[in-house]
Amino acid sequence: MKPAGPQRARSAAAKQQRERVILDAARSLAAERSVREVTLTDIAAAVGMHKSAMLRYFETREQIFLALTAEGWREWSTAVRGRLADLPHLTPDVVAAAIAESLVARPLFCDLLAQAPLNLERNVSLDAVYEFKTIVLAEVATVTAELRQLLGITEHAAGDVISTATSMAGALWQMAAPGTSLRTLYETRPDLAHAVVDVQPQLTRILTALLTGISATMMTSGPFLSAEARSAVVADLDEVPSGVPDVDAEDWSGGSSAFHGRLLRRALGDRPALRSPGRAGREGGEHLSGDLPT
Repeated sequence: MKPAGPQRARSAAAKQQRERVILDAARSLAAERSVREVTLTDIAAAVGMHKSAMLRYFETREQIFLALTAEGWREWSTAVRGRLADLPHLTPDVVAAAIAESLVARPLFCDLLAQAPLNLERNVSLDAVYEFKTIVLAEVATVTAELRQLLGITEHAAGDVISTATSMAGALWQMAAPGTSLRTLYETRPDLAHAVVDVQPQLTRILTALLTGISATMMTSGPFLSAEARSAVVADLDEVPSGVPDVDAEDWSGGSSAFHGRLLRRALGDRPALRSPGRAGREGGEHLSGDLPT
């Protein structure tokens, strides 16, 4: 006699348990292959259900993977914030390497990051998209707050770092095509060597360039200062101050970053309470770019 298949979950707890089984099966299959190669039939077979029965728990295959993407955002958010908080130095290259490493260590999440906007969000209900987006935006806000606290950068700059890191991780992962016949082709044909993508170092270089640009902007325009601190600096810089060596009117009007850096250091040095509230500021004023130029 053929054994009976799984019975329909009738309580809320039983439904959640069945959904968890389905999600875990989809995660395992996608990790073995790739997200695009896993069908609803594959997932149903893995959990011992008929495909039509799966629709009692998820409206489409894409909703299953969208739920896994939301879980990935939560897990990565926690991990990257912990990694950044433990860094001994907050220079652009170190921060970039930490963020890139945190993403590459999660291959399925990188795959999902590319699939979500291209495919997953387009084959679910608007309610499912809304639920997914609210989860993602909450995690983005949490990581943004951590970057602002640690690096003393603006909200927009922190958002740019997160969006660049996650979107490029997804895109580079698709181009790298790890574990596929495409990757083998790229690696075995010398004339296709340019197509071989090594995700972590390339993502690190991209993020280092972005963070270095943010750092340069911070030094010349001072967005890392509070409004009170900027007002104090402007008051100090209305005219060439006395007692600063090698400064003349031409230096001032030219607005060199080195000169302005000296003046910013002078103004902040006299007003320690006005420094950025980030960890670096509390530990002596070493911001993302390191010490201001002298």
